[in-house]
Amino acid sequence: MDGGKTYNLAPIMELNHGIVLAKYEKLSRVSESYQTEGAMELQLVNDLMAQGYTRLTCKTDEELKENLKVQLEHLNAVTFTDEEWKRLLREFIIPENQWIIEKTRKFQERESWDFQFDDGHRQNIKLIDATNINNNVVQVGNQIQATEGTARNRYDVTIFVNGLPLVHIELKKRSVPIKEAFNQIHRYSNESFNVRSSLFQYVQIFVISNGTKTRYFANTLTPSKNNYEFTCEWADAKNKPIADLEDFTRTFFDKRTILEILTKYCVFDASNTLLIMRPYQIAATERILWKIQAGYENKKQGTIEAGGFIWHTTGSGKTLTSYKAARLATQLPYIDKVFFVVDRKDLDYQTMVEYQKFQKDCVNGSKDTKELARNISESTSRIVVTTIQKLNQFIQKHSKHDIYQKHCVFIYDECHRSQFGKVQKAIRSKFKCYYQFGFTGTPIFDENSLTGETTAGIFGAQLHSYVITDAIRDKKVLKFKVDYQSISANFKSAETETDDAELAKLESKLLLHPERIQAVTKHILKVFPMKTHRNVHFTVRNKQMRGFNAMFAVQSVEAAKMYYEAFKTLQQDVPAEKRLKVGVIYSFAANENQSAYGEIKDESFEATSLTTSAKQFLISAMDDYNAMFRSNFKIEEFQNYYKDLAKRVKDKDVDLLIVVGMFLTGFDAPTLNTLFVDKNLRYHGLIQAFSRTNRILNSEKQFGNIVCFRDLTKATEEAIQVFGDKNSVNIILERKFVEYINGFTDDDTNESYRGYKAICNELLAKFPDPTEIETNADKKEFAQLFGEFLKAENILRNFDEFCELEPLIPPRLVQDMKSIYVDIKEDFSEGRKYSEAESQVIDLSDIEFHIDLLRTDEINLDYILQLIAEKTKSTDNLNAIEQEVRRAIRSSIGTRAKEDLIVKFMHSTDISTLSDHESIIDAFYTFAKAEKELSIANTIEELGIQPQSVEEARRYIMTSIEKGHAEYDGTELSNILPSRSRRRGGQRQEQKQSAWQKIQQLVQVFLGI
Repeated sequence: MDGGKTYNLAPIMELNHGIVLAKYEKLSRVSESYQTEGAMELQLVNDLMAQGYTRLTCKTDEELKENLKVQLEHLNAVTFTDEEWKRLLREFIIPENQWIIEKTRKFQERESWDFQFDDGHRQNIKLIDATNINNNVVQVGNQIQATEGTARNRYDVTIFVNGLPLVHIELKKRSVPIKEAFNQIHRYSNESFNVRSSLFQYVQIFVISNGTKTRYFANTLTPSKNNYEFTCEWADAKNKPIADLEDFTRTFFDKRTILEILTKYCVFDASNTLLIMRPYQIAATERILWKIQAGYENKKQGTIEAGGFIWHTTGSGKTLTSYKAARLATQLPYIDKVFFVVDRKDLDYQTMVEYQKFQKDCVNGSKDTKELARNISESTSRIVVTTIQKLNQFIQKHSKHDIYQKHCVFIYDECHRSQFGKVQKAIRSKFKCYYQFGFTGTPIFDENSLTGETTAGIFGAQLHSYVITDAIRDKKVLKFKVDYQSISANFKSAETETDDAELAKLESKLLLHPERIQAVTKHILKVFPMKTHRNVHFTVRNKQMRGFNAMFAVQSVEAAKMYYEAFKTLQQDVPAEKRLKVGVIYSFAANENQSAYGEIKDESFEATSLTTSAKQFLISAMDDYNAMFRSNFKIEEFQNYYKDLAKRVKDKDVDLLIVVGMFLTGFDAPTLNTLFVDKNLRYHGLIQAFSRTNRILNSEKQFGNIVCFRDLTKATEEAIQVFGDKNSVNIILERKFVEYINGFTDDDTNESYRGYKAICNELLAKFPDPTEIETNADKKEFAQLFGEFLKAENILRNFDEFCELEPLIPPRLVQDMKSIYVDIKEDFSEGRKYSEAESQVIDLSDIEFHIDLLRTDEINLDYILQLIAEKTKSTDNLNAIEQEVRRAIRSSIGTRAKEDLIVKFMHSTDISTLSDHESIIDAFYTFAKAEKELSIANTIEELGIQPQSVEEARRYIMTSIEKGHAEYDGTELSNILPSRSRRRGGQRQEQKQSAWQKIQQLVQVFLGI
């Protein structure tokens, strides 16, 4: 009993054959009293101990290292002398020249150390026993304090395996948004976790919880995976979330479960990114392995009963699931070969790239049939990636190969395509001991079957499903916002036509009419900045980006040609730097004739089937591409053009890509948020095409934008009914504009959402002048209300109607509100106490600040300089101009650090003598670059940098400004600081921290200059 609550410490339920439970029933809970964060932490520790964890009482780094010594001695059945232990720490566990990446690789790749003891004998020292997980000791500790880093942080709860901290749990009380725990972990990562001598660099998994909600995520340095959107809920095999901390503890933290996740279901890929599989991925992998085992034991190999299919929606990570299933299948002693079979050359290439990401040289690809035959024959080639076409050629050329008698696992990617034909039947008839599994995001059912065959009829039972409604509810993919744009009444009959034969008649006459092509192109150019959020800036893979990019799906090659030319014509008078970078790709000339069943016809990498005019046009478009990106692709190198184009779309170097069939399936670009459609789509083809837009990226990307120039209303509803259900519309499709304006109730959760009008009216009524907010209670209320406003506006800016709406709050007032909002956030971040009186403290920890939604280019440096130019023309009152400029600067996250620099420029430059905006920009950058050089020199002097290190220090600071942050860890900063040999370690650390903070301030001021 604690705090009036009765704990249910019943034994943990017996797990089934997998770690993902078939079904989980939540704990029944008695009425609870208020639970503090401390009480929650104590309960978690006690619950883990009740599940067999050993209590760890260590609090300091030295105590942790001593515990590690004891546990590794036990695991490896050795005894270390003090000198041997120091040497093992120095050489293997925490060497000076290794950081988090090397330590993660060391753990995930099961590295051991060939250690020579003082008496001369050698023994491999391992960190974990992945073969027999019961040999590992699991401990739980709490309130361990960091003794190094830029802050002395105290960590909530940590799980140790053999003395290594592998899982860290950060808690917040139940009223606090769980995102605050996420933000706190990232503060720890920057301040203390990643100090090189810290054992916490070995942490593989972070868990965050506010008691009510609990999520987990990988400890990765990849910026694009460090967003809250990439955190994950645990769930049972029915995809029912297990969110409450007590339920999560009983399942995820079951000793067997957490050890299997750490040793079996993490993947450290070749790009040094740690991936932790989601529960549905683990469940699918376990079902496949179970089916193989059952098929083998019951002698069902070579039959449909030894296989099945996995229905995991597009964008849910099928490649990772298939990779892990393939890797684990190769470890089964009776399996000779695992084939990963795709049905197109581009997917063959993509899958190879994806597999190689997970582990270099883990897959033997098949460039041709000869190489495929060699890979099949080699016993060391356990996994082979190939196309179904090449596999068919192999069967035809090698009718009596001994592989046909061996136990082979076949995993088919996107099994709704050509695996339904004669080739698939030939494979099944030739191989005698096969186990075959299909992955698909859009299965073939009776409703959308072209031949009468279905996915289940070919591959066997459905083993696991994670459908689009599951993924949207879990926020693993985004909803779709579908707009239907009718260009003109003259073309409406063609745009609403659904019969393919009739469409073919209407296409050249109406759908490809030059007037319509021109109108559609103009509309795309008009709405493109709004749809793709061109005023928003963010960082992806260390690259600064403005907004997202888009794809344009058209019906035919002729349509692609006409639209591409229209974009060139309409943009010829636009300055080069402001033109959309438009690409185009296709490889066949025929119109599709299978759209009634939703099939998007495959396009090969051969351009030989193109008509002369189509080929000549593609050559011309490739010449434009070469000029744009300084490349030299030829039509004979079409596959290389495809690869380069795919990369540039993913990197957002291409703004708009015009396609016929290519890229509409099997292509993943998270920066792509909009699909323009002038093409008939149905069933799985529609879902596949729409799903190019709904990959998770960041908080600014709220949903996939679909803009249809044909009436796909009925087709969309039919597709949703097939791949969701009739009640799925509000789950899969974004709500209407009027609902966000006036408010609505979610039918699925029964939650009510306030409309934008109500939020704006309350802001105006309560805070007509935010600069006059005085009481801290009002500051808290304002921060909560304005956060609602930012979230609502971020969604509404995707709607065309919002652009036409008169502002409900005057823009200048919104500017002031943003400024005050950021002030409150910064005060809270700096730890200032909000108190009305000595006895009353105002707690802001339960507010989720949406600062990321302020990172737009609406008020950027260019805007500020434009404002200075305009105000200077209308008044010579410099103080009045300064006030206006300061107000604008403070309303923008991106410019606040530059406030003093801009004001100094205004006072040191006679702006009235500058003729125009461009002159002011040139003058400012000249001034700012001189100030940057002076500030760097002053900082180097303040830090007492020795003459021999000045140039190295200047290089470090300039590099930090270019990258946007100063590196704290590593030797770069330490090397430039003056030696302090007599100082104690703590003082040296303070010196380093102070230097880093000074340099980081410079970075914020001069970033982009």
